[in-house]
Formats: sequence, C-alpha cells, structure tokens
Amino acid sequence: MPVNLAAVDLGASSGRVMLAHVDGGASQLNLDEVHRFWNGPVRLGDTLHWDVLALYREMLVGLRQARSVDGVGIDSWAVDYGLLDADGRLLGNPVHYRDGRTDGAMERVLRSISADELYAVTGLQQLPFNTIYQLAAERGLERAATLLMIPDLLGYWLTGEVGAEATNASTTQLYDVRARGWSAELAGRIGVPEGLLPGIREAGQVIGGLLPAVAEETGLDPATPVIAVGSHDTASSVVAVPAAEEERFAYISSGTWSLVGLELDEPVLTAEAQAANFTNEGGVDGRIRFLRNVMGLWILQECLRVWGDDDLPGLLRAAAEAPAFAVLIDPDDPSFLAPGNMPGRIEEFCARSGQEAPRSRAAVVRCVLESLALAYRRTLRLAQEVAGREIDVVHVIGGGSQNELLCQLTADACGLPVLAGPVEASAVGNVLVQARALGEPLPDLTAMRALVRATHKLRPYRPQGKPADWDAAESRVFGTR
Repeated sequence: MPVNLAAVDLGASSGRVMLAHVDGGASQLNLDEVHRFWNGPVRLGDTLHWDVLALYREMLVGLRQARSVDGVGIDSWAVDYGLLDADGRLLGNPVHYRDGRTDGAMERVLRSISADELYAVTGLQQLPFNTIYQLAAERGLERAATLLMIPDLLGYWLTGEVGAEATNASTTQLYDVRARGWSAELAGRIGVPEGLLPGIREAGQVIGGLLPAVAEETGLDPATPVIAVGSHDTASSVVAVPAAEEERFAYISSGTWSLVGLELDEPVLTAEAQAANFTNEGGVDGRIRFLRNVMGLWILQECLRVWGDDDLPGLLRAAAEAPAFAVLIDPDDPSFLAPGNMPGRIEEFCARSGQEAPRSRAAVVRCVLESLALAYRRTLRLAQEVAGREIDVVHVIGGGSQNELLCQLTADACGLPVLAGPVEASAVGNVLVQARALGEPLPDLTAMRALVRATHKLRPYRPQGKPADWDAAESRVFGTR
C-alpha cells in the first residue's frame, strides 16, 4: 500500500518540508519540495543562537502545505539541543555550535576525563562544539529538567512525547557506542543532573500522534504518526547511499559540512582510530558511521556571502579554467570555523603558510574545492587503513553532489570512481525509514538502497590527471606521514 510522507529536513543554513510518495512494491519514490525556508544563526548580545521558534513555525507552514500525509519525520544537524524546565517549557533559544562559549571547555573537561577514556566509551571525534563541551559551558543547567536534541525538541512540540533518537544521541559524546545508551558515568562527571537525558528511541519507532493544537494549525489528522527517523541528517543521508549490496563503498555527505567515511557493523575504538580522530556515530539499523567531519562547503558559502555574489555557476566555470594547485589551504584549520570574512582568512592562511594569496574570486573557489578534495583523499585513505576496509567507489550525496567541479576533483584526488546523487539524500533516507515503519516492503538497508538506485539518476565521474600531482599537493598541505 503506497504512502505519502512529510520529511522535515533541517540543515545548518536552510530547512525544507518535502512531500514523498513511496511505493516499495512498485519501485516508486517521488519527492516534491513543498516549503523551503532560511535557517541560520541569530546573534543576541554576545551569544549566537538558533531561532528554533521560527523553525517550528516554518515546519507547521510546510506541514499545512503538504496536506494529508500518512507520517511525519524530522532530521537535522547534530550536537545542539534545547533545555526544558520541569513544566516542559523551553528555557531559552538553543545556542549555535559555532558560538564561542565552548572556548576552553574541552580543555577543562579533559582535565577530569581523559581523552582515552572518552574515546573508549563514545568513540567520537574530538570537536570543540560536541554536546559534552557545550554542557560543560552551560550556565544554569540546574534549572533544566530535560535535554532534547533539535529534532527531538520539534517532535516533542508536535506530539508532547519526550525521547532521544539514537543516531543524534550518539553525536553528544555522552553516549556509550557499544552499550548503545547514555553513559551515566560520563554525564555525572561533568555535572549533568540525573534524569536530564531522556530515554533512547530507535529510528523507525512511532513517537506519537499530533497534539490537538498542531492538528488544528496544520489541518492534518490528529492520528497522523510522527515517526523517529535517523534524526541526525547524516544518518538519514547514509540510508540513501545508493550502494549495491556487495559494493565496497565510502560516502561523502556533502553540504555545509562534509561527512566523510565508511559504514561499518561495529565501532573501531583502537588507538589508531583515536589518533586519526575518527568518529563512530550511530546509524540506522545499528550500523556505525565511521567518519570524520571536514569543514565542507561552509568556506565557499561564507566567501559568496562576503562577496555578495550569487553567480555560483559562473564562478565554478571560471574556477575550472583556473591554474591547478596554485593555492591550497587546510579546510579544517580552526580559523575557518566561525562566520566572518572568509576570503580574508584565506589570505591570512596563505601568509602563514608562505603562499601568495589567490588574486581572483575564481582562484579562491578553485583553492577551496581543490583543498576539500585533498581533505577527502586524506580522510578516506586513513579510514581504510584504520578500519582495515578497502573501497572501490565513493558516493557523494547531498547538495554538494550538484557541484560538478568538486565531484570531478574528488575522483581525481582519490583515484576512484565517484557516483554523485541523490541530492536530497537526507530527505530520502528520512522517508524510507518512515515508509518501512508504516509497512512498506523495505525490510533492510539493502532494499532501501535498491529503491534509491531504481528511482534516481546518478552522475558518474572517472579519475583523471596524474596521481603524483595530488601526492605533491597533499604533502604541501598536510606534510608526509
């Protein structure tokens, strides 16, 4: 029986509500965008916030425009959260992970919990904005009764039901990746009040029906189920990787961030994995997303914002003709994390590294994309070494899969074929999990991915150029190991 589903898909710079028609038996999967809206930081005083109330409002607008649906699922970025008081009221707008309040928080936590212990329990990449460090920097935590990650908070406002979906919980650095539940030991040692972290729910679990006020505002049936999906958008994206059953694949979920890695059955918690700063995040159906965060297209997005230039296609055409390897940066340098004058920061990086700064906008774009491709190459080679897993193909999914120059540079840098698509990977993965929960014949990830392959056109890229040129470029940026 085919189903119509609403996917609320929230990224770090925009949100959207997608309407999907899924018929697993007839190999049909159609997506239409019914509402798109801006999302981004709001600075109030000296703090950078998310405008979560605006996100809730826009979600309701999108659900109203979707009209009658059989289910609703919500996915978003990771690590950020809202705090509720004992009466279930939001204590304040959630703080943005790029806010400076976590400056020094990692160092303070690591004085009481060693990095080795943290990795042995959580298997997470050390990032200064991980939830554990945000909580260590939180003021007034004693006033809070419940912590909800962003998708869980929005789901609570739709249904009144409290819980923590596992894939997003696994990004907090408070989640035991082997026991697949919260680590009360770690939470207690950073002063997290007992009971703050709600019960874990798995992707595919029905959260509940709509509250009467929500049903009235959206026009949806109150019995419409809200379904827990892979609520970390990357978890949903990886569901939609169109890999064949026996394919040895890597994925790059490419957007504001690039999530670069492998899908494994068990976490890799070795000293080598820790030293390489790989993360073991939970995936749908108990899989492990063994990956590293790479800064991603954020750098290019900030350049475009500063330039006030919306002609990205023209810049990409010019960048494709610009000299190769003229200027290279490390995309993960901390100077590129916060919002600001990104072209100026690239110039500063060049000055520090003894390079002449790029002289044109096209040269800046070429610099950013080549540098990202180098970071992907380095990350995937490390992933294969540390996990003991060889790969034959790289799947680029998400918005960045539309960037033809980046996809070709990625194939060239990695020396592997690249398959690009689907663009709407997080929304696709979202609705596939919903469809299965509602009885569609999609019993496992293999069946879901087969449906993606059958319904989406993928763009192939074959490696070109000389591997030695990329070897030399990598040594310029990262040195030799």
